Amino acid sequence: MAKKKKKSTSKGAAFLWKALFAIIAIGIIVLFTLVTLVRKDVFGKLPTEEELAALRNEEATLILSSNGAVIGKVFAQDRTNIHWKDIPPHVVDALVSTEDQRFFEHEGVDAFSYVRVLFRTVIARDRSGGGGSTISQQLIKNLYGRDQHGLLTVPVNKIKEALVAQRLEKVYTKEDVITLYLNSVPFGENIYGIESASERYFSKPATKLKVEEGAVLIGMLKANTGYNPRLHPKAAQGRRDQVLALMASNDKLTEKARDSLQALPLTIHYAGLDALDAYGYFDAQVVKQARIILADLGKKNGKAYDIEKDGLRIYTTLDTGLQQAALRAVQKQLSAMQPKLDRELRGRNARKSWEKQQEKRASSAWKKNEISVRDVFTWDDAPPDTMSYRDSLWHYRSMLQAAFLMVDPGTGKVRAYSGGNDFRTLPFDQVESHRPIASTIKPVIYAAGLRKGLEPCTYLNNARKTYDEYDGWSPENFDKDTIGGQVALWYALAHSMNIPTVDVYFRTGVDTIRDTFKSLGLPTEGVDNPSLALGAADISLREIVSAYSAFANRGLVRSPQMIEKITDASGKLIFQSRSAPAKRVLDENVAGTITAMLRRAVDQGTGASMRSRFGVRSALAGKTGTSQDYGDAWFLAYTPSLVAGTWVGARDPEVHFSSGLGTGAQLALPIIGGTLAEVERSGVMRKQYLASFPADSVAMDCAPRRSGDLLERLIEGIFKPKEEGKERGKKDEEKPEGFFRRWFPKKE
Repeated sequence: MAKKKKKSTSKGAAFLWKALFAIIAIGIIVLFTLVTLVRKDVFGKLPTEEELAALRNEEATLILSSNGAVIGKVFAQDRTNIHWKDIPPHVVDALVSTEDQRFFEHEGVDAFSYVRVLFRTVIARDRSGGGGSTISQQLIKNLYGRDQHGLLTVPVNKIKEALVAQRLEKVYTKEDVITLYLNSVPFGENIYGIESASERYFSKPATKLKVEEGAVLIGMLKANTGYNPRLHPKAAQGRRDQVLALMASNDKLTEKARDSLQALPLTIHYAGLDALDAYGYFDAQVVKQARIILADLGKKNGKAYDIEKDGLRIYTTLDTGLQQAALRAVQKQLSAMQPKLDRELRGRNARKSWEKQQEKRASSAWKKNEISVRDVFTWDDAPPDTMSYRDSLWHYRSMLQAAFLMVDPGTGKVRAYSGGNDFRTLPFDQVESHRPIASTIKPVIYAAGLRKGLEPCTYLNNARKTYDEYDGWSPENFDKDTIGGQVALWYALAHSMNIPTVDVYFRTGVDTIRDTFKSLGLPTEGVDNPSLALGAADISLREIVSAYSAFANRGLVRSPQMIEKITDASGKLIFQSRSAPAKRVLDENVAGTITAMLRRAVDQGTGASMRSRFGVRSALAGKTGTSQDYGDAWFLAYTPSLVAGTWVGARDPEVHFSSGLGTGAQLALPIIGGTLAEVERSGVMRKQYLASFPADSVAMDCAPRRSGDLLERLIEGIFKPKEEGKERGKKDEEKPEGFFRRWFPKKE
């Protein structure tokens, strides 16, 4: 019986061996057949060595500030390529130790690694051994992806990657392969390449990564979401320590160094996309301009540029120091004023009135009013919270927004720019928005008056009058000044008086005012209505800043400039901006006189809190503006080297303060005040932007006011005009003509 059993066992073993050999033979035949079919491009064309030699990763275009800081990216995939010389050796050691220990020994495919995977992963079920793909094979997968081939998907793709990896290593050096790999591998959060990952998670270029930081990033390659150090810090730290251990076992770290690094806590300096949000509005304008520039270049040289994939470098005029100072001032001011506005809105049941209006055209979403977790913009960066649909709409409707624009008037270079509070949630650019300009238009009216022959010491009517020909319009001064009489022109502008400004409008005439508006690049619609003199015109922040640039630059203006130059990914210059020629739009004396009067507005008039509240001591000219019902607050200030303008208001003009808190002096001026106070404390920025005005000889030594007594005015009308005309060289149009001129101003 024993012999029969033994014989039977021998036959069974022989059968198993035959079956095993048959399976192996069939496997070899199938593998050989698959390899042959893949080589013959049956499962899709394989890239040739020539095509591999032309490989390059898509790369994000970077937008850089005037000091070289990255302030924006334009991309299909968020990737910034890095060169071999900039990759720290410890990152290479971590990569090879973790992903492909025999990388520098094989030629693209490592047969030993397949055997290791077979025994450790398949037979011993130890998944810590990793996969069998080499770095070169993983690179091919990253670059070309994987196609679907039904049941043959896995083997066909593995064969493709192996064949192409061997071709790859015939074309590139090992250093090139690692560089291509580290530039192509995904790191989660829609970013690619170690340079972008280093900037995202550690806020530094890859060349400055520490050993433990490099280990964190290399550790993410196994599962970029599961080992994301922001989302899963404990898992990321564990994976980091595993990478450090592999480096030590591969003799790339001493045991002492490994232990020391593993003892460190996981520390990141995360800089997500929101880190660039501070420049979002500016970046959008730059991209718009860059697309036009690149299209024109393409027409000239026949080369197509792809701003999203070519890794261009766009160098801009923006000063990050000035931008950040302005953003801090905005946040401080609006976070303080928003609660005050909210209280006023609650006090007059503004939301209830608004909701009644909405009910008339209610959408299905309004009626449903779904409550969910919503991520809305707040000044304290509050986390997402439960909020109803209507609450979210009211949140943004009732929100104060601020826009600012700061330009070097001598060059036209834009130094700071923001069109609102948050580009992602509030992308509409308020720098370009046309809003009621209020009293900030008055310097333009006075400039027109100076062109007509008026002077700083020309006396203007300050008695209230009703204009029947303009539907009974009867303007009054903002501060309810009822003294009447006459005021000097310089004083009227410095204190933003309405009634004297209307007098300037009528003395100057529509034709001169229209011509002045046109010269300064301002819209001329409505110039034939005297309410224009008090700001009844819709003008954008961009337009009014350009107009004030003419005052700051002695009557000359240059077109705004945002882009200095553009280079390709290798640094080759493809576009160099040239400063637009200066255009004279005002006589130098007119511009200098407006500046002299607006300096008094800052020193003594409506802008005086620049001195008293913010302590700015530098020479400044400036003007506030407050539109009807406090719907828009404006302030502009300038030096010979900087024109800074800001607008504050809600998206809907119906949302506004109902008190003096909504004036330009209370709501808008603090943004410029806070910004320039910080600039003044900075030696570098103070020297660049707060230059002194050139000496002037503008005569403003006349009394601010004079009596409105009729007899005195008649005597002055008879005797004084001739003397003043000799002293100042006035034209007939500007001579004060006493009673009749004051009450019946000449019209054109």
